[in-house]
Amino acid sequence: MSMEDYLEAISLASKQYGVARVKDIRDIMNVKTPSVTGALSVLSKLEYVVHEKYGYVELTPKGKKAAEEIKQRHSVISRFLTDTLGVSEGTADIDACKMEHAISKETFEKLIKFVSRKK
Repeated sequence: MSMEDYLEAISLASKQYGVARVKDIRDIMNVKTPSVTGALSVLSKLEYVVHEKYGYVELTPKGKKAAEEIKQRHSVISRFLTDTLGVSEGTADIDACKMEHAISKETFEKLIKFVSRKK
């Protein structure tokens, strides 16, 4: 799992439950608790999250911005796959998860322009 996946999961848990807890992140991502705590340690050092041991997980402003950018990439890619290529929603969601972490800034900007013209 990438650190971006963890940021997405923290954002989702916060929206779903009002707060993000390690167990919520673990369940969303279908990983083991030590994987979550290891990722939180890295994200905390990078100043994307604030997390006290056994406490809630909060995205910092930097973390919120990164999570929003990831969600936008996912949404645009998923929409392109379904609307333009005719990929099923389930497959588009899975593929968008993979692609959102690898797409270059230049390609993503072109994709946004392309998808915007298709409206």
